[in-house]
Amino acid sequence: MSLTIHTDKIYEHLIRGQFICSNSSNAEIRKLFSILDNDDNYNELYDYFKKINLILEKGNQYYYFSRKENKITLEKKLERLFKWIDIIDFFKTYDSSFDSGYRFIPSEILVSLKTDAELKSKLDAIKKHTNGKENYSDIIKKTLDSLVKDNFLEIEDELSNTYKVLSSFKYLEELILLINIPEEVENEIPE
Repeated sequence: MSLTIHTDKIYEHLIRGQFICSNSSNAEIRKLFSILDNDDNYNELYDYFKKINLILEKGNQYYYFSRKENKITLEKKLERLFKWIDIIDFFKTYDSSFDSGYRFIPSEILVSLKTDAELKSKLDAIKKHTNGKENYSDIIKKTLDSLVKDNFLEIEDELSNTYKVLSSFKYLEELILLINIPEEVENEIPE
C-alpha cells in the first residue's frame, strides 16, 4: 500500500482540526487510522508534516495536528478549555461512564434533567458559554452540535438520534487531567 496516496486524505481531514479515531463509524476514517497506527507510516508522516510546520500527534486511539501557538491564540484556547471543562463535567455528571464508545440519545438527558438538580446546575454552567437565552433542549443541541463539529461525537443513527462518543473524547479528558493545582494554592481565596 502506497502511503503517498493516503497522505492527502489524512492532511485534508486533520488540517480542519478534526481527529482520526479508531472507533469512527466512517469506514474511510477507520482506514486512515489503521494507516497511521502503523509505526513506520506514522514516523514517515510525522517527519513529512513537520517540514510544513504541522505536528502529527498520537493520542489514545486517535490522531490530530498541533502547532506552536502565539500568545493570543493560546489565550483563546484557554477560554475554550473552560468551556470544555464545563461540558465534560456535565456529561460525566449525567453518566460517569460517558467515554469512548458510549451511546446515548439527547432526550434521555432531558429526562434526567427533570429529576437531577446537580445535572441541571452543570447545564447552567454550559449556558454561560452561549447567549444565555436558550432552553435546556437548545443548550444540549448546541453543545452536541459543537462536539460533533469538533469530532468528539458523531451521530451514529439519525433516525433514532443516537450519538456515539469517539475515542478523540479522551483528548479532552487527558487535557483536563494535565491541569495541576498545587495543594498550597487549592485552599487560597482569590482576591
